[in-house]
Amino acid sequence: MKKTLTTLAVAGGLLAMSGIAQADGKQTVETSCVACHAAGVAGAPKLGNKEDWAPRMAMTVDQLAATVKTGKNAMPPMGACPSCTDDDLKAAVEYMLSLVK
Repeated sequence: MKKTLTTLAVAGGLLAMSGIAQADGKQTVETSCVACHAAGVAGAPKLGNKEDWAPRMAMTVDQLAATVKTGKNAMPPMGACPSCTDDDLKAAVEYMLSLVK
């Protein structure tokens, strides 16, 4: 019984830790996106600027993340985060949108 409980506790811990791997939008923005989006470098929509983000508000998170993935204008594909996953990109987009809602 003790061995079974220990196994269940370890399995539960691993499942809980899997959430750590989930995208953290704020962290991704702060480490990869802020260099351009803080000041609006090369036309990047500024963080928290409703006017800059207004045209993008009609798009879905998936559409915006797809744009990040392929690049647009001066933004290269994947922005400044070549190691980001699709979930990382979506989380970053969601975080940036949350700043203008």
